[in-house]
Amino acid sequence: MTGLTALKNAYLPESMRLIRRYPLIEGVHFFQVRAVDMTRALSLDYLPGQFMMVSIPGIGEAPFSISSTPSRPGLLEFGIRRVGRVTNAIFQLKENQIIGVRGPYGNGFPVEKIKGNDLIIVMGGLGAIPLRSLLLYALDNRDQFGNIYLLHGAKTPSEMLFREEFLNFRYRDDLTCLLTVDQDDTGKWPCYTGLVTRLFQQLTDIIPQKTYVAVCGPPVMYKFVVAELLKLNIPKHQILMTLERRMKCGVGKCGHCIIGGYIYTCVDGPIFTYWDVIHMKGLI
Repeated sequence: MTGLTALKNAYLPESMRLIRRYPLIEGVHFFQVRAVDMTRALSLDYLPGQFMMVSIPGIGEAPFSISSTPSRPGLLEFGIRRVGRVTNAIFQLKENQIIGVRGPYGNGFPVEKIKGNDLIIVMGGLGAIPLRSLLLYALDNRDQFGNIYLLHGAKTPSEMLFREEFLNFRYRDDLTCLLTVDQDDTGKWPCYTGLVTRLFQQLTDIIPQKTYVAVCGPPVMYKFVVAELLKLNIPKHQILMTLERRMKCGVGKCGHCIIGGYIYTCVDGPIFTYWDVIHMKGLI
């Protein structure tokens, strides 16, 4: 943590106001919320990779990855896909309505270990939501990190989350931004076409022992991305994977996200190393 404070009581929802919302892609919207009390809003703290439980009175609650960065206090940001009862209710919200938020939960990315090293961020699909938090954090603390590489893949340009934001990142000189789509449905896509693994061909100056990798995307993506990382000789404990399961309570009490009888994704994760994955059946 950065020395600030988390929510007053991590077990009780805190009232937050919906400040802004807009579509990212079909079926996925972007939400910005802020604690009703501005002093509280500025004191909230979390780690990239952690998640919050968002609740709608009379409907229920659900876990959502934080997409904002703690280096920009005041607002919490979420990318939410419409998939069920709670998210249907969230999609009906209007600006300035009040919701409940509790957390943060989970272990988050070990940013203190990553500092001083190079960082490769590999995202696909909804994996862009939690990894955006880590990316923005690293860029906001640029002098504490080595080279930063963003590898982002989507099926089509219209399905790429944060497309315009990431396209603009290509013009930064402190970030190598590599974007690809499986197919161009616009005829105007300015970047790569093909699977995200194709982008690894552009990584020619990697120093394995000085490189951490953060990966999040569809389950099918992990196998092929990890294979590329092992070819680069990245140490297994430096490959960090966001593995979100069906978390429910956020505090390791309900057993909904338990793995192997003793690993709770909401407490022990959702960030695991590849070393964890190969030693714990059921993580992927």
